[in-house]
Amino acid sequence: MSAPYILVLYYSRGGATAEMARQIARGVQREGSMDARLRTVPPVSAVSEATAPAIPDEGAVYCEPDDLRDCAGLLLGSPTRFGNMAAPLKHFIDQTSDLWLSGALIDKPAAVFTSTSSLHGGQESTLLSMMTPLMHHGMLMVGLPYSEAGLMRTQSGGTPYGASHWAGDDNGRALDDTESSLCQALGARVARIARGLV
Repeated sequence: MSAPYILVLYYSRGGATAEMARQIARGVQREGSMDARLRTVPPVSAVSEATAPAIPDEGAVYCEPDDLRDCAGLLLGSPTRFGNMAAPLKHFIDQTSDLWLSGALIDKPAAVFTSTSSLHGGQESTLLSMMTPLMHHGMLMVGLPYSEAGLMRTQSGGTPYGASHWAGDDNGRALDDTESSLCQALGARVARIARGLV
């Protein structure tokens, strides 16, 4: 059996959510008790045949059900799509009913993160949409407490529901220091809680 790890599972199209995932993984590693495992999901195609390569050309590899089943904790991320998670991530989650039936994720800590193009583009509703299936899986939802000073001074992303980022209408706005700090704090918090439960 492998050492305990935290799964950082995300979908990213413009790169901002992927950068958030890397910052979250830094927070997990900073905690020092577990490794972070970065994974992504393939895009959904309107073509009815499978068109995505088996292995992505770059970035994190695609998530397998075992990655999810065997994790000690989960951080789930998606860009906002009309106030909801993106279809590729939802498609992946919709295929986890075997994990639900077996109870594989019950009592494992989980947190969520998102990136939006507009400042009020549905960050919190997207985070809540990602929480719903995780709660059905029996996971323990972890947010960001207001002891994280960045929550009170942020002018872009960051909520008590999870980490968030405002990418701008051209998706060219990089994570600022506060957003990066909140991502790392969320990763560290999930790792700390997972360590206490393993």
